[in-house]
Amino acid sequence: MKKFSIALFVLSIAIVYSTACNNSSEKGNVKIEKASDSIAMLPIVDTNQIPNDSMGNMIRYGRALMLNTAYYIGPKGIVKTYLGNKMNCTNCHRDAGTKPFAFNLMKSHDQYPQYRAREGKVLSLAERVNNCVMRPHNGKPLPLDSREMLAFLAYLKWINGFTEKHKEYKGEKPLEIEFIDRKASSENGKILYTQHCVRCHGTNGEGQMQFDDITYVYPPLWGKEGYQPGSSMHRVIKQAQWLKANMPHDSATWQNPLLSDAEAFDVAAFVNDDAIHSRPNPKTLDYPNAVEKAIDYGVPPHADTFSASAHKFGPYKPIIKYWKEKGLYPKY
Repeated sequence: MKKFSIALFVLSIAIVYSTACNNSSEKGNVKIEKASDSIAMLPIVDTNQIPNDSMGNMIRYGRALMLNTAYYIGPKGIVKTYLGNKMNCTNCHRDAGTKPFAFNLMKSHDQYPQYRAREGKVLSLAERVNNCVMRPHNGKPLPLDSREMLAFLAYLKWINGFTEKHKEYKGEKPLEIEFIDRKASSENGKILYTQHCVRCHGTNGEGQMQFDDITYVYPPLWGKEGYQPGSSMHRVIKQAQWLKANMPHDSATWQNPLLSDAEAFDVAAFVNDDAIHSRPNPKTLDYPNAVEKAIDYGVPPHADTFSASAHKFGPYKPIIKYWKEKGLYPKY
């Protein structure tokens, strides 16, 4: 009990850095992130504007790495072997990081260096790139002066140029999603997965490999070739937001999603249910400071009274209410 009280005290003074979203709405005692209708949509990136010079060549290579990561630096990569699996950056950061509500990267160059609670320290943009290489891709870090790292950074700087500084855009943050009043159901999610996801990602979440065995047409969702537990996609809230805006890929858009909020939560729960689906082991511990932990990160310790299962699957409203009643802003 004494330890818990100390954790809450630390949390109350540490919360200064955990800033709330500038555009939000109050629904009961729960603060829901919401993009204002007055905020512009993300601008469209025009690849015809890439310059025809040495910098342009590096930008093009960076974009190619985003779209065909495994082809260049995967286990059978033609350049180097950095990735531990055969997935591509664009599997999560859709359209090479330019699609709205799909882990959009167009503002990333402006946003780093940035404090990251998952690592418990300030990261440079290069370190953040390597964070993705090591976690979702289960790989080893790119040398900071490598052509590949410089290409990633050149590309991210270039797409950043299509945005307006200090102006928020719809689509740069996850799609708004309503928190449900129950825990996310892996059982319901399995039914929905069979209906909507099996045709691309397979019965066992194995994905569909291309004929060349270099990368996937559709990526695996679990198993030894899947993303690590420390990945953002392994968090149920994060994945549910992404799913609603993007999946099924050939029928859903952020304007006209196919999955309801509850269905998105359930599918995310099924895909990320570690009791039934294995993953590569994480190489490092996440969130070294419990008071900074995202509420949907299901690995203890937690700085509140809720169980690890509640943090993993919800319901999230009671957790959010608990934190808000302490005058704190929950992270998710």
